[in-house]
Amino acid sequence: MVSLLVYTPPPSECSYLPHERSQITYEFVAELSPAEYLDRLNQGWRRFGHSLFRPACETCSECKSVRVPVGTFRPDRSQRRALAANDGAVELVIRAPSVTREKLDLYDKFHRFQHADKGWPNHAPETAEAYRESFVANPIPTEEWCYTLEGKLVGVGYVDAVPDGLSAIYFFHDPDQRDRSLGTFNVLSVIREAERRGLPHVYLGYYVAGCRSLEYKGRFRPSEVLGGDGRWRPFAK
Repeated sequence: MVSLLVYTPPPSECSYLPHERSQITYEFVAELSPAEYLDRLNQGWRRFGHSLFRPACETCSECKSVRVPVGTFRPDRSQRRALAANDGAVELVIRAPSVTREKLDLYDKFHRFQHADKGWPNHAPETAEAYRESFVANPIPTEEWCYTLEGKLVGVGYVDAVPDGLSAIYFFHDPDQRDRSLGTFNVLSVIREAERRGLPHVYLGYYVAGCRSLEYKGRFRPSEVLGGDGRWRPFAK
């Protein structure tokens, strides 16, 4: 690993729980091996672009790292409906990340919808360079998962492969297709692909009770949550 900078900014308003104050430790890295990132995942870190980050809040511990044990996962009724609605209709291609106008337009459309529906920050159009820094110029080998429906791009996900699993980084989709539950379908697709590769875990990032944008991660059962002692335990909501 080539680490460039570690810093912890002062606390600010939490973007997940507005009544809380958030403090995050960041580490900027130029290079990161899959094994090194797995070690960080097991310490509660996540990655976005060249930034590793981990909550350092003094008064709140609601950000809980969650992973799904692939061998014991069983989809519930709504997840089976998502599979039935999309299997055979939505095509998935896994490839190296790239920037295209189609992806930029879909990314902007998704964020405009999330601003109106969930109160996300107002979104300015994404530039190709900003998108490249977030999703393409990665310090670790990253996969781009592109979902198409009748030839049209309807979803894009980014996934890191680590020695014992797949780590879902980010996913955005066409809000006009929200009845298809593409976010759920993406997680289910990652779980199935991990199983196909013989990998035991799928890392979903942080679950935060009370945050509409993150509570969905608790619906993939059974799952495990990372404790403060660095051990993964069954997650009981």
